[in-house]
Amino acid sequence: MSIDDLWYKNAIIYCLDVEKYQDANRDGVGDFEGLMRRLDYLQGLGVTCIWLQPFYQSPNRDNGYDVSDYYTLHPKHGSLGDFTEFMKHAQSLGLRVIVDLVVSHTSIDCPWFQQARRDPASHYRDWYVWSDERPKNHKDGIVFPGQQTTTWTRDRVAGQYYFHRFYRHQPDLNTSNPRVRAEIQKIMGFWLQLGVSGFRMDAVPFLIERKGPGVKPQQDFRLLREMRDFLQWRTGDAIMLAEANVPPDESLRYFGDEGDRLQMMLNFPVNQRLFFALATADIEPLVWALEQTRAKPASAQWVQFLRSHDELDLGRLTDEQRQKVFRAFGPQKTMQLYGRGIRRRLAPMLRNDRKKLELAFSLLFSLPGTPMMQYGDEIGMGDNLRLPERECARTPMQWTAEHHGGFSRAKTVVRPVIDDPTYGFRKLNVTEQRRDSDSLLNWTERVIRARKECQEISWGDFVVLRTNAPAVLAIRYDWRGASLVTLHNFSNRRQRVVFKVGGERDGFLSEIFDGRHSEAHDDGTHRVTLDGYGWRWYRVGSADNTLDRADLSLAPAKA
Repeated sequence: MSIDDLWYKNAIIYCLDVEKYQDANRDGVGDFEGLMRRLDYLQGLGVTCIWLQPFYQSPNRDNGYDVSDYYTLHPKHGSLGDFTEFMKHAQSLGLRVIVDLVVSHTSIDCPWFQQARRDPASHYRDWYVWSDERPKNHKDGIVFPGQQTTTWTRDRVAGQYYFHRFYRHQPDLNTSNPRVRAEIQKIMGFWLQLGVSGFRMDAVPFLIERKGPGVKPQQDFRLLREMRDFLQWRTGDAIMLAEANVPPDESLRYFGDEGDRLQMMLNFPVNQRLFFALATADIEPLVWALEQTRAKPASAQWVQFLRSHDELDLGRLTDEQRQKVFRAFGPQKTMQLYGRGIRRRLAPMLRNDRKKLELAFSLLFSLPGTPMMQYGDEIGMGDNLRLPERECARTPMQWTAEHHGGFSRAKTVVRPVIDDPTYGFRKLNVTEQRRDSDSLLNWTERVIRARKECQEISWGDFVVLRTNAPAVLAIRYDWRGASLVTLHNFSNRRQRVVFKVGGERDGFLSEIFDGRHSEAHDDGTHRVTLDGYGWRWYRVGSADNTLDRADLSLAPAKA
C-alpha cells in the first residue's frame, strides 16, 4: 500500500477554533478570512492537516458543539463563500482540513427538534429519544458532574421527557433511525463536496449507542461501517478520526477487524498514562498502554496528543494514580473539572519549565502514531482560570504584543486575551518568538521538520527496549530497513542509561538533532547519559534490523 494513499499516517495535525484564531473584519470574533491569512504560518510551522472545531450555526451554549444547522456557517465566521476561499488557499499550500462532525446530538434550537417537540406526528419526532415518564436511571451516565443533574429532561411543549447525554440543551439524536443515518451521510457529503479531507467525530461511543427508556445500552458498530463506506465512495482518501475514550481492548471494535470502520482514534489510554509518567517518573503504566494499543489494522492509526480543547481527562486512571496527577499538575480545586480531569493548558501544568515542555513535545512527536497539537501550545500559551469550565483553555491566539495580542482590532473580543506577567500577550506571542532562535516556537518547528523525516514512527513496528533506568522510556522503530531509537528521561535526575538496540551489527547510533554518536561496547550495549528530563532521537547505523522481542522488550507492565 502506497504511503500517499494513507496520508494521515505521517500527518502533523493542528487543532484550532476559528472563533479564537484571527479576526479579519474587526468584530472581535475570529473568522475564515482571518484564518486564511494565517495559513502560511501554519504551513511554515510544519502543519499538514488542520482540525477545525465546530463553526456551524449554533446558539453557542457549548462552544459550538450545540449545532442548530449543519449546512451553514455561523454568520460571525463568514459565509460559505469565505469557507470555499479558505479551502482553496489551504489546498494551494498543501494543507488538508478536517472538520468536527457533531451528530450524536443537536442544539435544542435545531429546527429538527423544534418540529419534533411541536408535532407528535412529525417524522422528526423519532429523530430524538422520548419517554412519557422520567426513567429511574436518569442519573446514570452523566458526563458533566456538577453541571448536569440528569440525562432526561421534560419538555413542556412535547409533554414528554427527552434524552440528552450531555447538557439539557443538547438533545440526543436517535441514530438507530434510518432517516437520521441518511441525514448524517448528507452532512458528510456536503462538506466533502466543499473539499474537506475528513471528520473528527465527536463522542463516538454515544453516537453509536442504542438509546431509549428501558433499552439496554449497546453499541451499533454497523453505523461506523456505513459512514466509512459512504466516505470512501464519495472521497477515497478522506478519513474519520474518533474521540472515543474507551479501554484499549475495545478499540479494535472501533477500527474494525478489517480496518473497515474508523481510520484514526485519539489515543486516550496513552495520553492519560503519559501524564501519570510525567507526574511520577513511573513509566510502567505508560508502557502497558503502548503495548495494549499496539494491535490495529494496517490502515488504522492512533493519534497521539498532549492537550486538546477539552479537559485533560484522567477518568481511566485508578483513584490513586489520578490523585498523583492532580497533585502534580492541578493541585487546586479550581484547576480540576468534573472530578476526573484538569482544565489547564500544557505550559501552566508543566510550570512553564522549558525542559519539561521539550520532553513532552518530544514524546508527542515520537510516540507511535500521528501527532496532534492544540493551537497556541507551540508558543507555550497559558490559561485563564477565571473563565468557566473548559473555556479557560480556549482564549484567543497571541500573535503580537499589540492590543488583544494581534487577534483583533475590535474594542472588545469574544474572550479576554491572556494578560498576566508570565503568559500574557505582551510577553508571549508569535512575533517575539519568531525573533528568538531559541524560542519554543522555533524549537517546535525544528522538531516537526525532523519528525516528518522519521516515517518509521508513523509506519513502522516498535518495541520498548529494556534499560537499567526505570524512569527512562526507550523505543525502537523499524520500517523498510531503517531503524530509529528514542530515549526519554521522566526523572529530574541525570541518568546513565544502558541498553541494547538489537541486531548483530546495530553498533552505531547517530543523534538526529545534534549529531552526537554512540558506539556499542563489546557486550553490545550502548551507554548514554541523559540530563533530568532529557531526551534523544537516534538513527541506527546497521543493515540488520531484525527485532527479537523476547530479548529486547520489557516484561508485561502494570496498568
